[in-house]
Amino acid sequence: MNEVVMIDRSQTQQILQTAIDHKVTAIMSYLSKGKWHVAKVFATALEAGKLSVQTTHSQKKQYPINININQPVGVSFKYEYGKFVFDTTVLGFEAARPGGADTGGTVVLAVPEEIEVIQRRSYFRVEVPKSIKVNVTLWHRKSRQDRLPMSSEEASEQVSETGGGHYGRGRLVDVSAGGAQIVLDDSASEPQFRTGQFIGIRFTPLPYETPLVLNAQIRNALPRADGDSIYLGLQIVGLEASPEGRQVLARLVGVVERYYKMNQAQAEKKPKTPTPATV
Repeated sequence: MNEVVMIDRSQTQQILQTAIDHKVTAIMSYLSKGKWHVAKVFATALEAGKLSVQTTHSQKKQYPINININQPVGVSFKYEYGKFVFDTTVLGFEAARPGGADTGGTVVLAVPEEIEVIQRRSYFRVEVPKSIKVNVTLWHRKSRQDRLPMSSEEASEQVSETGGGHYGRGRLVDVSAGGAQIVLDDSASEPQFRTGQFIGIRFTPLPYETPLVLNAQIRNALPRADGDSIYLGLQIVGLEASPEGRQVLARLVGVVERYYKMNQAQAEKKPKTPTPATV
């Protein structure tokens, strides 16, 4: 089954208008000062090739988030049977209206040429099959000027460096198209990786494949019962913001589907416990 479906311009207007009518909350991802950020928004108007989205966080500044005109951004939202994702560019800004205490202003975006829809099942977490071990390299940088790598080549360069950042290793526990859970090898890594931090991760889903390189935000960091390791809950970010990123997203969806099928196959092979005979 194809988990990613492309929707062309003829249906784009209808989908965006539906999101406006139902006040669907969306996530907008963007780069600022070399780092990924995410903001909650909701679409408010669609006209003349422009899509207006309003941020949901109040800010003292006129422009609620640090983005620029002509800057690419990614947008995603869940509705009914799937998650809709697209990339677009910023056309302009509108200041918050008087009395709008719960909003931070409006960002005007170009209407995308196409939207991809990913089936909702791809966003359910799937455990890594017990037959394989998936090692993960993760890192973050001290410098605000250093952005997270967007390709495996850039990741290799950063991971090979010895200074200027923190690096850790762990094991992939579960994964979905929107997030992952990693268990770190050593609890001493806890101070280096904290909730809210944006990091880079790299792992090879199956031994014969090329590595996946992703940007993510740490949503929670919890110790295991043994106290010797740390679980990190991650939200994957930035894949909606470019065609290249959405190719990585499509590959990630494929990984989730393969893990699911491997788990199902292993469950079917597991011998069933015989039912005791009654006398």
